[in-house]
Amino acid sequence: MPKKILIVTECFYPEEFKINDVALSWKDKGYSVDILTLVPTYPVGVIFDGYKNKIFSINFFQGIKIYRVFAVTGYRNSLFKKILKYLNFMILGSIIAIFIGRKYDFVFGFNMSALTNMVPAVLIRKLYKKPLTFWTLDIWPESIYAYGFKKTKMLSLILDYFVKFIYHNIDNIALSGKGFESFLRVYSKQQQSYYYLPNWADDINLNIEPAKLGEDSKVHFTFAGNIGKVQNLANIIKAFSEMDDGYLKRSQLNIIGSGSALSSLKSSSFNKNIIFHGLKPRNEMSAYFLASDFLIVSLIDRPIFSVTIPAKTQTYIAAKKPILAFINGDTAEIIKENNIGFIANPSDIDEMKSTFMLAIDTDNIRLKEFSKNFEKLSNQTFNKDIIINRLLELTTSGAIK
Repeated sequence: MPKKILIVTECFYPEEFKINDVALSWKDKGYSVDILTLVPTYPVGVIFDGYKNKIFSINFFQGIKIYRVFAVTGYRNSLFKKILKYLNFMILGSIIAIFIGRKYDFVFGFNMSALTNMVPAVLIRKLYKKPLTFWTLDIWPESIYAYGFKKTKMLSLILDYFVKFIYHNIDNIALSGKGFESFLRVYSKQQQSYYYLPNWADDINLNIEPAKLGEDSKVHFTFAGNIGKVQNLANIIKAFSEMDDGYLKRSQLNIIGSGSALSSLKSSSFNKNIIFHGLKPRNEMSAYFLASDFLIVSLIDRPIFSVTIPAKTQTYIAAKKPILAFINGDTAEIIKENNIGFIANPSDIDEMKSTFMLAIDTDNIRLKEFSKNFEKLSNQTFNKDIIINRLLELTTSGAIK
């Protein structure tokens, strides 16, 4: 009988996250893999076509059994519904976990956002003594405060207790950012080991026709992804718009994606050289990357984001396009140390503006220098097969510690 692994995750196919690749890879290696998740709604906050928002349902994806629970919708523009969404999975997921948890040999938590979503995984470990591994892509409670919640004494007390409870009941912790460890140490067991296993690049088709972004003679800067408060697009637009007319005529800022900040950004941006292309299917993004001269990764200046490496960073690397990193910390270091683009402080408009102009003036010799360094990063540090195999090793490494 194959060993059984339960993956607990807020999102799963048809939602597009790395956990889909993890589950399929482990299944192909001979493991019996099941998923506990929500009815799919991300990123727009509505139920996907072909799915019904039932309290509980079961469906299958390429031989993988998926347990789904009711999902709160309309959370994109409602803080109340966003909070309700996290509590909803914590409660309903935990109820299902009680009934199904006993039959698994190992449990794996894909902690992509709210830590409340990992409660069902912890509950199985507590009740049935099943080894639990986390792959942590977000840091609580720091991310709560970074997204605008006021750090009161009461909230801090509650969150600190909750986070400590969760991290004291995990056997292995894989981190998507090296700097995460410094934040998590105070909440985890003294002897806890951490393993740096970053996101890998999405598959990029470099042999397709580039998309048409605008005039080919212009230098095209492209931001792609979620358009929210923390992505710092207001500063990006301001810095770009403040360039002299000579630079503006030679360049275009492309913004691809959707999110809570999109409407306000569009209404406040009147520069004809800034184009909002809307949300595009994931399988079409390669064409937009190929049509770009520089790809932008950006987060606001907060301590938590200095240790966060946005997943798009690895995808940009796979696309072999120079990167403009308007971000501090680990991501900026990757760009700088490997000579694959330019960096600037995300809070310094003048520095960001100068970086845009530096990129516009960059000659082909410098661009070719950048290109030489992408292959090494993709094949070693951000290698998909290596990371997935290491996650499997951690998950199946033994009993509760």
